[in-house]
Amino acid sequence: MRAYIVAALLAASSLAGTAAWAQAVEVANVKYEPALDLAGQKLALNGAGVRYKFVVKVYTAGLYLTSKASTTPEVLAAPGPKRIQIHMLRDIDGNELGKLFTKGMEANAPREEFVKSINGVLKLSEIFASRRQLNSGDSFSVDYVPGVGSTVVLNGKPIGETIKEPEFFTALLRIWLGDKPADDNLKDALLGIKKERRR
Repeated sequence: MRAYIVAALLAASSLAGTAAWAQAVEVANVKYEPALDLAGQKLALNGAGVRYKFVVKVYTAGLYLTSKASTTPEVLAAPGPKRIQIHMLRDIDGNELGKLFTKGMEANAPREEFVKSINGVLKLSEIFASRRQLNSGDSFSVDYVPGVGSTVVLNGKPIGETIKEPEFFTALLRIWLGDKPADDNLKDALLGIKKERRR
């Protein structure tokens, strides 16, 4: 009987831990679901936060992985599909956003990785340029599937060609998780690290 109670308590504890990780997160009135399916695999929300430019909220971002990761190397080495999901909080020129992403990748990715990502960088810039402007409320994600590549999904619809180079998605993630991230607080949030907002 005692063994049964211990086993039941351990099972409950395990479920509680899973539930804690699988809890939906709401940032700046944007809700990130605790889990989603991508390429036949279950991904869970690793973390989500807000990108600030000075005191202005620009967008929210959420990172989905197959297993929990709390450091940049762990995220980059994580197996299986991954998703970075962005929800705009203000209007922004498509060309401007494309340039910001390119600068962020170039500033954080090792040179060899960035060079191998050029094709993807150009395709991403073309997608943003063709949109001209992303409006507050628009959302887009970049889904990476090993062996297939990265797909840009805008407001729920895939757009543009699949970017086959795996280095592209790694370089893309470095915008937020690299040594010179777009926003230090957002980096912590995506890694599931709870800290007071840095000013």
